[in-house]
Amino acid sequence: MPDAPAHAPHGPLPEGGTVRPMTRWGTPVMHRPQQPVTAYDADLRSLVADMVATMYAADGVGLAACQVGVDLAVFVFDCPDADGERTVGVVCNPELTLPEGRDRQLDDGDEGCLSFPGAFVECARPDIATVRGFGLEGEPVEFSGTGLLARCLQHETDHTRGVVFGDRISTKARKKLQKQHDKAVEEYPEDWPA
Repeated sequence: MPDAPAHAPHGPLPEGGTVRPMTRWGTPVMHRPQQPVTAYDADLRSLVADMVATMYAADGVGLAACQVGVDLAVFVFDCPDADGERTVGVVCNPELTLPEGRDRQLDDGDEGCLSFPGAFVECARPDIATVRGFGLEGEPVEFSGTGLLARCLQHETDHTRGVVFGDRISTKARKKLQKQHDKAVEEYPEDWPA
């Protein structure tokens, strides 16, 4: 786990989970809206602990339940913002708010996905994002961020809606992404990162 202390406005991420294999793009659960979380119980806590362990094992900054093959609208993250400050959190049933009109500035930085490992291409997204939802106990949570954190909040909320970032880029960019992914395939066996 990273050493620098993280901003955890709604408490720390659960620990003690088991690393699970990463579910890949093309698997049906990755491409349909996820079921809402309705039970805030030990099963949810256990799933989220596994998601956290899997995210860290894969060196990721965020992970949605569908990425470990579970059809549930929840994601975890440990991600720096534009100033380098890390924020950690768990969001169930996320609702995303993005700036509109004059406030909307796009950041066309590189983006990748743990479910399509080894590949990164530019993907334009708003440079500020806010997500509201519920924490592990069903309490309301809210996270806002800039930079990579804004990108992460949008990317993970997309996962809960059955959208992968490959759906948001041009055909040309998708081909480039596929080429990189194919080149790196040996480094990411089927059970990676477990």
